[in-house]
Parts: sequence; structure tokens; C-alpha cells
Amino acid sequence: MNTIIRQANQKDIKRIREVAEITWNYTYKELIPEEIQDRFLKKAYSDEALEKRVEGSLFLVAQKGEEIVSFANFFYKDENAELAAIYVLPELQGLGIGTQLLNEGVFKLEKKTKRLYVDVEKGNKSGENFYKSKGFRVVKEFEDNFLGHNLKTVQMVLEFKNEMKFNL
Repeated sequence: MNTIIRQANQKDIKRIREVAEITWNYTYKELIPEEIQDRFLKKAYSDEALEKRVEGSLFLVAQKGEEIVSFANFFYKDENAELAAIYVLPELQGLGIGTQLLNEGVFKLEKKTKRLYVDVEKGNKSGENFYKSKGFRVVKEFEDNFLGHNLKTVQMVLEFKNEMKFNL
């Protein structure tokens, strides 16, 4: 079954929240306490927050058949962009869906910006390895107070070149 990448819309909000909850719990179970995850998800993926993000940013979803299985959310910041989230359901990770989302985001961003930043929690090896394999390089590491929990974060950047495309 083919994967369709498209801009999210308001009708997608409920499923985006479900994908976020599943992937967050899977990805961060060893890195972030469950109660901190729950507080973050409740705030960042509320109807109001998602409505603003879907309308005010580049918010892509990956759809297999009628079901959304992944999403990526990009924000513009002057000459730069930020990848705020990219989540693929755990059972579909490693199949190229994240790469498809990143390719589409880069295609849309590279005409307007020079580089793409992403923050990855140190210890999220699958995330760090994914971005490194796509040409991101580490810019800095820092500690952040995340809802009362101390997180170590790695900031990475991808410098845009003309017509970038990543292999699946």
C-alpha cells in the first residue's frame, strides 16, 4: 500500500494526537518519566494547540489507505526552519515513511530557508541516527528544564543544498 504525504487539516487532529501519544510513549519510555510525557502531550497536542500548528506551520501527515500513520511539523524562523516533530508509529519505523516526510518538508522549505534545525533528546538513538544518516550534524548539546524534568538535548542542523533528496 502506497504512502501519501499531504498537508494536515483540521479533520486530522484526533488521529495526529493518537499517533503522538503512541510514538511518544514508545520513544521516550526510558528517557522521560510517564507523568511528564502525559503533561507535555496534553498541552502540545490539545485541540487548540494542534489547530494553531496545522493552520500556522508546515504540518505534513503520512497516510496509508485512510489512516494517518505518521506526521512531521516544521516552523519557519527567518532564514532557518525548525523540525519540531516527526513521529512514525513504532511498527512502521524503518520503512522509509520518516524519510518521505523529511524529503517533502525539505522540498517545501529549501526555497525559503537556508537550514533546518532539530532538537533530539540525548539517548534517543534512533532519532540521532536517523538525522545523522540524512546529513544533519551536531551543533551543540545543552540541558533543558522540560516541565520540571532535566533533559539533555542535542541540537542538529541540515544545511540546504539545491534539490536535496534522501534515499529511502
